[in-house]
Amino acid sequence: MTTAIWWVRRDLRLNDNDSLRAALAQGGRVVPVFVLDPTLLAAPDISAKRLAFLFGGLRALDANLRARSSRLIVRRGEPAAELARLVAETGAEALYAEADPWPYGRGRDAAIAAQMPLRLVPGLTAQPFDLILKADGKPYTVFTPFSRAWMALPLPAPAQLWAPPERLPVVSEGLQSQSIPDEPALPPTVPFPPGEAEALRRLRAFAAGATAPIRGYADDRNRMDLDGTSQLSPYLRFGMVSARRAVVAALHATEVAFDATASDEPARHGAETWLNELIWREFYMMVLYHHPDVLEHAFQANLRGISWRNDEAEFAAWCTGRTGYPVVDAAMRQLVTTGWMHNRARMIVASFLVKDLLVDWRWGERFFMQHLLDGDPAANNGGWQWTSGMGTDAAPYFRVFNPSLQGAKFDPEGVYVRRFVPELVNVPTKFIHEPWKSPLEVQRGSRCVIGQDYPLPIVDHALARERVLAAYKGW
Repeated sequence: MTTAIWWVRRDLRLNDNDSLRAALAQGGRVVPVFVLDPTLLAAPDISAKRLAFLFGGLRALDANLRARSSRLIVRRGEPAAELARLVAETGAEALYAEADPWPYGRGRDAAIAAQMPLRLVPGLTAQPFDLILKADGKPYTVFTPFSRAWMALPLPAPAQLWAPPERLPVVSEGLQSQSIPDEPALPPTVPFPPGEAEALRRLRAFAAGATAPIRGYADDRNRMDLDGTSQLSPYLRFGMVSARRAVVAALHATEVAFDATASDEPARHGAETWLNELIWREFYMMVLYHHPDVLEHAFQANLRGISWRNDEAEFAAWCTGRTGYPVVDAAMRQLVTTGWMHNRARMIVASFLVKDLLVDWRWGERFFMQHLLDGDPAANNGGWQWTSGMGTDAAPYFRVFNPSLQGAKFDPEGVYVRRFVPELVNVPTKFIHEPWKSPLEVQRGSRCVIGQDYPLPIVDHALARERVLAAYKGW
């Protein structure tokens, strides 16, 4: 009987898993394997919360496998060496894994493929990130034409959402497996239970039904005070739900909203907007695949020489949520506490760091990776380069978010700010986004004296805006 190894990486699920499906198609034994890579575990941008979420996802995957008579084999060590040992122990004829655009992963896979029959299977994205090219064979650098090309391909359909058999091949009891680490543990402040079951539950809650949040997504997604987003990004990051299943859900919600007799245009717009965000994820995967140097440098070469201030005290204030700008501080505290940050807030704090403080965008990119559950090299890099004006199809360099106006627009009652900045809980809504403007008697009545209980702004936004525009223009 043939034996195949299913090398689990960023696909911690059984349903709609093309690498598992390909391994099972060999018709023999399948050994599910996860390798704890010391290089990744000790990386300087690793997040303890993200590791804990990963380990929780591995435990959930192992439980799902055991329910189907299989189990997950866990090994710790350099992947090529550990997989070679497993091939020798199992007599496996092939290894199946999901292809990844990350430069480290591509180098690792190329080295392993030179020694063993490694077969990479698409599945990280709903459409192939390496094959969507312009007519001249070059990769896209602008999102809109990329999205048109993406939509022009055959779109994922429900029939493609493969389900695993009720029973999987038994893994020999003689095959040794290490324990999934218990540390670090996921803090109770993290509102994301790991695992495929929770991922599927969240997708259904967000996208299915007459009152599903996806219907209002176009309007609500920017409101930091509302639960208007899917909050699926950590699950997509580790493949606890497939990108294809998310796209199918978005397309289905679009179809449901459109009826020839009574179309629901707002609901349709909401579903189309969420689909567009999923395509942005795939766009950044494509960018990383074709331009791996973006992890080190700005995509826009003409902006690589900007003279950054890189004030370490100001950077520390940004990291700890002590800038004196409530919406910035709320967002940074949300990140450090929960391991997640609202997408609008990500843009606000990134703009503030790069353009108000004139700190190198790579400092912020690294800090995000050190704390985000959904920290993904492609999406995180793409977001930071976009906001800084240095990436593919980026926001213009002269777009500088005013943090006070952003807070007033997308957290109008200060609900988000008060949730994460308790010092400001009693500040009147009139002053919640600019508390330094409140009269002293109001500050005392709110038990929040600015400069004492909560910091004064560390920078004057108007002056900072002029400074960064001069810096970008000067270069």
